[in-house]
Amino acid sequence: MTIRDNCSLAGRNTFGMDVRADHLLEWSTPEELISQLQDIEKPVLMIGGGSNLLFMGDFNGTVIHSTISTIEVLGRTGDNVHVKVGAGVVWDDFVAWCTVHGLWGVENLSAIPGEVGAGAVQNIGAYGVEAKDVIDTVQTICLEDGSERDFSNSECKYAYRQSIFKNELKGRYAVAYVIFNLSGTPQPKLGYGALEQEVERMGGPTLGNIRQAVISIRDSKLPDPKVLGNAGSFFMNPVVTEHEFNIIRNSHPDVPSYPAPGGIKVPAGWLIEKCGWKGRSLGPAAVYDKQALVLVNKGGATGADIKRLADTIIGDVKKKFGITLSTEVNYI
Repeated sequence: MTIRDNCSLAGRNTFGMDVRADHLLEWSTPEELISQLQDIEKPVLMIGGGSNLLFMGDFNGTVIHSTISTIEVLGRTGDNVHVKVGAGVVWDDFVAWCTVHGLWGVENLSAIPGEVGAGAVQNIGAYGVEAKDVIDTVQTICLEDGSERDFSNSECKYAYRQSIFKNELKGRYAVAYVIFNLSGTPQPKLGYGALEQEVERMGGPTLGNIRQAVISIRDSKLPDPKVLGNAGSFFMNPVVTEHEFNIIRNSHPDVPSYPAPGGIKVPAGWLIEKCGWKGRSLGPAAVYDKQALVLVNKGGATGADIKRLADTIIGDVKKKFGITLSTEVNYI
């Protein structure tokens, strides 16, 4: 366990915001966290890899971060394999581990930044797969009384980039472990054309080929946060009604779309690009020139600079398409 005061968070958020926290608590076992709960200065902010955060300034409270880094096979039932993963495991390290061990389910989620615990809270997703598809149980610690509670998949109330931990129980439970239900039988999901084509080019849908194809596609579109500060996809893809979609298609027949619960999903990046923002800057904040869904810190940007760009984009998309974009990134 590590406790630091007046701690810099510059290396703990992928936007590279040079902000500080009054206190930082890193814990490697549930017992360590529980032992400190009575003394933690509030408010509390739980972070993983800092890949989904935009700090608007210093954090006057305690940042807590799990460093639990174990991966354990709990058992096998037929082709199903239950794997217990520490919240502090780097997400892509877990995906790589699954690939080496021949376990299917998370290969489409390769190269997503962040850690396992935060991934379960955010319900990360890519290329037709979401974390909720393979999560069995989320094991947590209540920050109010130190009790330990397991949440089943259904109790997590997962939806597109949503969970109970982002809504009703926001800030109340710290994730310690996530139990995944993976498969020993090949289950390739290649519903996205670009992914299917890249996998075919590599020789077919093996675990390794799918992982490498996803990494290759992501590398071609997304900037390395170590080089150019960013949080990956800044906005969520909106889901619109069939009527709203038809209005857009009447004026833009080329609009891409995907079926989604409750309607039709339209790529936010496409909407932003059609508003002329791809590659443009607003002060030290910019829209990435290879993927309009990504906002970047060109150097020296503050949280307010990034938010000003995001708000301007939201206004322009609303004016042109009648759609209000929601941010995937959390403002702190």
